[in-house]
Amino acid sequence: MNKKILVLCTGNSCRSQIAEGYLRYSANGKADIFSAGIETHGVNPKAIAVMQEDGINISSQTSNKTEEYQNIDFDFVITVCDNAKEHCPHFTSNAKKLHYNFPDPAKAIGTDEEIMAEFRKVRDQIKQYCFKFVEENL
Repeated sequence: MNKKILVLCTGNSCRSQIAEGYLRYSANGKADIFSAGIETHGVNPKAIAVMQEDGINISSQTSNKTEEYQNIDFDFVITVCDNAKEHCPHFTSNAKKLHYNFPDPAKAIGTDEEIMAEFRKVRDQIKQYCFKFVEENL
């Protein structure tokens, strides 16, 4: 039976969406991957673009709220920002909780190129984290 993994962020638009994409890719069918937010902001077009640069299409992923997954017995709940960790709803499962506070690329300021550079930097941090997670836990 596949492990069930939930990635949580504040708005489920950038960091959790990128993590969902990389976990889905690197787990290669060995896990069911979900992502959600305390709020829903839609999938950020820049997150879609930087993932496409790395050959992963997340354009069909949706922005979901945590309440939608209350009845799933997760094996892992990964929070990817401090806000989500602090406000994460309680899941009744015995999920192992993991946390890493990635910077929010949606808050980057500057030229389009500077903003995209920040998205790429965060994407690469999340990629490294996700590949390591899969290697150690699946």
